[in-house]
Amino acid sequence: MQKEIESGNMNAVIFDLDGVIVHTDEYHYRAWKKLADRLGVCFDERINNRLRGVSRLESLEIVLENSAFSDIPDAEKAALADEKNKTYQTLLQAMTPDDLSPEVLKTLRALKERGCRMAIGSSSRNAPLILEKIGLAGFFDAVSDGNNITNSKPDPEVFLKAAEYLGVSAKDCVVVEDADAGIEAARRAGMKTIAMGDAARGGQADWSIQSFGEILTIMENIKRVMPILTE
Repeated sequence: MQKEIESGNMNAVIFDLDGVIVHTDEYHYRAWKKLADRLGVCFDERINNRLRGVSRLESLEIVLENSAFSDIPDAEKAALADEKNKTYQTLLQAMTPDDLSPEVLKTLRALKERGCRMAIGSSSRNAPLILEKIGLAGFFDAVSDGNNITNSKPDPEVFLKAAEYLGVSAKDCVVVEDADAGIEAARRAGMKTIAMGDAARGGQADWSIQSFGEILTIMENIKRVMPILTE
C-alpha cells in the first residue's frame, strides 16, 4: 500500500469483476483460443493478456490483427464476436459459488457490514450471469457493465455510471482493478484506485495490493470508521 489520503466522504467501492471478484481468465482464453484455432489465427497467452479490461469487439480486433481477417466487414466481425461469446457462456455454466474465494467473500461481507456502498464496474456483458453463478446476484448496490455502456475501458463511462447508480460523487469512489486500462479509466473518472494482479505492477494506482483482504485496511485508512478484518 502506497499512500494516505485525507478522510472524507469516500465510502463507495467499485469492483471490476473478471480477475478481481472472480477469475474467469481461463474461460476467456479457451473461448478465444477455440475461435482462433478455427480461423487459423495465432493466439497465445501473450495476446490474451492484452485483452484484459477490453470490450469483446475490441478484443476481437486484437485477436484478428495482422491476419487475413483483420479487414472483414463489421457484420462478420460481430458474428465472430458472438461465436466467441456463446462458447464463453457455455463454459461459464460450470461456475459455482465455489469459484468465489473465501477471502473475497469475507472481505465483501465485512465491507457491507461497515456501511460501504459497493458496485460492479465491468466491461463484460456477462456480468449478471457470472454474479448469479457465483452466488452474488443482488449482493451489490449497483451493477454497471457492458450492457449499459457505449465506451469500454479506458473510457471512464462504466465507473461514472456505477457512481451514478450508487448515488455518490465520483470523488467519493475507490475502484479496485487488475487491468491497466481499468486503472486509467478510474483515474480519468476522478476516482482513487486500488490495483491488484497485473495492474499492481504498473505503478499507476494510488495503492497496490497482493491480497483482496488488504482493501479493508485501505478503507480504514481512508475513513477511520472501519476496523481491519481479523480472523
